[in-house]
Amino acid sequence: MPALLTDPYAATIAALIVGLCVGSFLNVVIHRLPKMLERGWQEQCAEQRGETLAAAPPYNLWVPHSACPGCGHRIGALENIPVVSWLALRGKCSACKTAISARYPLVELAGGVLAAFAIWHFGANAAGAAACVFLWMLIALTFIDADTMFLPDDLTLPLLWAGLLANVWGLFVPLTDAVLGAIAGYLALWSVYWLFKLIRGKEGMGYGDFKLLAALGAWLGWKMLPLIILMSSLVGAAIGLALIVFRGRDSQMQLPFGPYLAIAGAIALFAGPTLVGIWLH
Repeated sequence: MPALLTDPYAATIAALIVGLCVGSFLNVVIHRLPKMLERGWQEQCAEQRGETLAAAPPYNLWVPHSACPGCGHRIGALENIPVVSWLALRGKCSACKTAISARYPLVELAGGVLAAFAIWHFGANAAGAAACVFLWMLIALTFIDADTMFLPDDLTLPLLWAGLLANVWGLFVPLTDAVLGAIAGYLALWSVYWLFKLIRGKEGMGYGDFKLLAALGAWLGWKMLPLIILMSSLVGAAIGLALIVFRGRDSQMQLPFGPYLAIAGAIALFAGPTLVGIWLH
């Protein structure tokens, strides 16, 4: 343990390994959390109607055990090693040879690489550990929003409160800046939402986007919000244009804004002060 705290190379490698394992769990969260929420909503609606739903088997982040969606083959420990197992299996189920999406190792790599970079950048300390949690939450939110066009409160609100808690000790910004950042982040997109709705008569984004920007403000402070909004808009425009050109997507098709906010937030975490300095000068 002392070596991990004092040797930046050892700490970075340890963070990479831990991050890969967390990335594997994030795949479960990304896949199951929306389904768990949908099941909960169905139960609540049935209760309001005075109905009783048929008993369903347990379904959460731990149960049932991970299995191949094609044949139901239970995934063993040796088949669940982050990245390595996917490469060893050549991206296919060992039983039925159904293709396994490359997104699984991509999420695992993202969890590992970003954690390693966070520890290298901030050090093996409270700020480095908090940055890892921040980035892992952003990964989960990015892929859930990309899949479902939905940013669950179960992730955005804990992320917001965690940012305020981290800055009680001023890990990233003073607590006053964090509180103002949370308020300003929510109100900024809330104002855009209502202005767009009044002008166009339709919704341009969801409430989850307000909460995510509020969470980014809680972590990084109000001074980073203009940079985050600008970068997220640029990233969104670039990705949207690429989808239209290379995939033939309809220019009127709705695209989730959460992933762009998350990418901008991660950039601001590492390079925000530098970019703001360049911008101001």
